[in-house]
Amino acid sequence: MGSGRCVLLALLLRLLLLSEPPAGVSAAGSSSSFLGEAKDAEVFQWMRGLRGRIHEHPELAYEEFETSRLIREELDAMGIPYKHPVAVTGVVGFVGTGGPPFVALRADMDALPIQMCSLMGCRSNFVMILQESVEWEHKSKVSGKMHACGHDGHVTMLLGAAKILQRHREDLQGTVVLVFQPAEEGAGGAKKMIEDGAVENVEAIFGFHVDSENPVGVVTSRPGPVMAGSGFFEAVISGKGGHAAIPHHTIDPIMAASNVIVSLQHLVSREADPLDSQVVTVSKIQGGEAFNVIPDSVVIGGTFRSFSRESFAQLRQRIREVIVGQASVQRCTATIDFLDDKVSHFPVTVNSEDLHQHFVEVAGDVLGSNNVRTRQPVMGSEDFAFFSEAVPAAYYYFLGMKNESQGPLKPPHSPFFRINEEVLPYGAALHASLAAEYLAQAHTRSAAAQAQGQVHDEL
Repeated sequence: MGSGRCVLLALLLRLLLLSEPPAGVSAAGSSSSFLGEAKDAEVFQWMRGLRGRIHEHPELAYEEFETSRLIREELDAMGIPYKHPVAVTGVVGFVGTGGPPFVALRADMDALPIQMCSLMGCRSNFVMILQESVEWEHKSKVSGKMHACGHDGHVTMLLGAAKILQRHREDLQGTVVLVFQPAEEGAGGAKKMIEDGAVENVEAIFGFHVDSENPVGVVTSRPGPVMAGSGFFEAVISGKGGHAAIPHHTIDPIMAASNVIVSLQHLVSREADPLDSQVVTVSKIQGGEAFNVIPDSVVIGGTFRSFSRESFAQLRQRIREVIVGQASVQRCTATIDFLDDKVSHFPVTVNSEDLHQHFVEVAGDVLGSNNVRTRQPVMGSEDFAFFSEAVPAAYYYFLGMKNESQGPLKPPHSPFFRINEEVLPYGAALHASLAAEYLAQAHTRSAAAQAQGQVHDEL
């Protein structure tokens, strides 16, 4: 009897799978055809125009009103419904059936302030506000602000993916959630989007970043931790100021700060497991107004990063202990602020093991398997990490955009940063494919599970 049930179950499952179209297949063909659609001259020029308009008018965290308006206009033109505002300026669109399963695609919208300090110091009266240093037709029109991290490209490629998905909406077996997120650059936009319900009922989410180091058409990622968790600290070390010619009448906070900075470096070199990547960097030191005066206090600040919650908590504790202890050795006092209420601390960005296999298969189909490569984790951080904590499965990848014939690309957060627009069709097509294939496979799994339950009930 048991063998008969197994045979019947197998036959029913086979019939079910044969009755369903293969994952990702539509009237227009498989999702590998999405790249051809994205490379269509009309679509490509549309994306280039969008990216140029966004780039000309960069907006900082929670100020992305014009960017948000442009996104909504494009979604309206495509006939895609959306929610707005979400997290002040965010937009959440919906393509497909409107029902489960739900898979999300995320793009960040905010630009960066571009500043440079003179050789005399970085106090407000010495700050030089710079314009973008790349000369092109859509150069930033806002002094001191620039899309120097590629978010204008991210928004453009998500809108490109939306256009492709909307063309195939009748073939989608669930709903793609389009997440246009404000304030990625340290202001906790992802967290606010989650709090406002942007990923409610979403079971998987994909995000990406343009990559200056790899060629166009190459993507890199890995399962597990892919970007570090990050925190920030600021400390005021106080002593007793006085004339530099009579230091014995002072309590020198500069000397104390120097010892603190050196000792903080020992937290990684002497206390951390060499196989557990960690970073402590002091990137700010301010104190003193004259060459012959020892100041009353010095301010130092920096960042700490790791790939585990345990290491992160240990670093935070030891940073406090080292600053207070070393200041005390030099007869100074110290107060430490970890800036929890002022700067967003990002958790570790962790990629789902299951979605990694999905990514490798889909990206291989779209781009070619030789263009899907593994990368090492990086100590940079991303607020996509909040999505990786809030959504059952999350995946973040890097999209190459280098073209050797055009010369090297500058890294992000530089006034010389630029995007090679050849990347736009690749990001749009891959994002659309990841979502469409996920829904098709989820539908097949669900149908198979239901069939198995029905067979069991009947027997």
